[in-house]
Amino acid sequence: MSEVINHKCPCCGGTLEFDIGSQNVKCPYCDAEFTSESLMSNEGDLTVDASDLELSSDAGVEWSSEELGGMAEYVCDSCGGEIYSDSTTSATMCPYCGNAVILKGRLSGTLKPDMLIPFKRTKEQALDAMKAHCSSKRFVPKDFIASNKLEEVKGLYVPFWIYDAEVDADVEYSGVKVRRWSDSHNDYTEYRYYKVLRSGGIAFDDVPVDGSSKMPDDLMESIEPFDVSEVKDFSTGYLSGYVADKYDVSKDDAAPRARTRIKQGAEDAFKRTVTGYDTVSVVSSGITTKKSNSDYVLFPVWLMNSSWNGQSFRFAMNGQTGKLVGNLPLDKKKLSACAIGAFLGIILLIGLGSSVMIGSLELGPFIFGTVFGGVIAVILYTTVKNGMRSVDFKHGAADYERKGSMNITSHSDVFLYKRVETHRRNN
Repeated sequence: MSEVINHKCPCCGGTLEFDIGSQNVKCPYCDAEFTSESLMSNEGDLTVDASDLELSSDAGVEWSSEELGGMAEYVCDSCGGEIYSDSTTSATMCPYCGNAVILKGRLSGTLKPDMLIPFKRTKEQALDAMKAHCSSKRFVPKDFIASNKLEEVKGLYVPFWIYDAEVDADVEYSGVKVRRWSDSHNDYTEYRYYKVLRSGGIAFDDVPVDGSSKMPDDLMESIEPFDVSEVKDFSTGYLSGYVADKYDVSKDDAAPRARTRIKQGAEDAFKRTVTGYDTVSVVSSGITTKKSNSDYVLFPVWLMNSSWNGQSFRFAMNGQTGKLVGNLPLDKKKLSACAIGAFLGIILLIGLGSSVMIGSLELGPFIFGTVFGGVIAVILYTTVKNGMRSVDFKHGAADYERKGSMNITSHSDVFLYKRVETHRRNN
């Protein structure tokens, strides 16, 4: 069996748990409080239950060697219950007595996090945020709000790699200026193209990459940012009462995602200095690192899983800031009716309105109203549908740009050529 850490109350012997309100470790029985740091000196004192309780082996089948390789087993020393976990779980709760326990072997050596951010949001706040999120969308099916079944609510410390980087950037943009005019016969559009160059340095701090393969990366990026200024040195006291995963995505495997976000962040930052154009797009960029650092940290996340009409829905809340995300189902019939109503309303408004103004029914305004109404209906439907999704990957690293770090060393805007489009007017 594996060794288990239990932080016991010196006053009454009860199992201590981390308390969000006080940000200390608290005894739920006698209300005594202790700082997490004060427990660090006791983390080497282990309570070990090395006894085996042998029962009949008739039920079930033998574990295969492949299955055993992905499982861990340890014993709760409060009730003696045997606890199983997958190979990436580092802290959990006994399913029999609810005792908060920690598998020490998962938190030693290279697997020990450098830092963590403690939970600041409670389970009740997470549930309230989920309800508010679901009810805030007009086109969520009413039946979903009334009858979706909440299957699991879990406070989880998710492993992240965070990266600091100071970089030099050379970025080429394409800038386009547009001018329009008309005469009695034609409409003209002039496009003037420019080669825009920006060079300099910029820095990013604490760009996070999810280190758990079990967690959807887009879900974790959607609840960013975390305020790393509130990070604490790692102590197992903060984990009491919560589940914690160790990383199973290595720092090297996570680095490409960090590099992509930092590269996009540098391109976006220098793009802000390109002004006076109607459109600006990146042509190429060269980003080189001057200095970088990485840390292994745990961030607090509330996970909520619900089911409805045979579908599963996952919601996540940032356990520090309270930001909640989760994709929602769409009432397609209701939205379609709304889009069709807008479509018909525009046709009637333009067609009949024009007819009243000119004193007779004309086909032209109705044709224009049909086209314009169709465009508006499609835009309405697409916008609302996309608005039901709040889970997506982050572009760039704007939230982690070091304030005042951008320094432009050279810039130029060079005119390349112009192009004029001519459209004959129908008079």
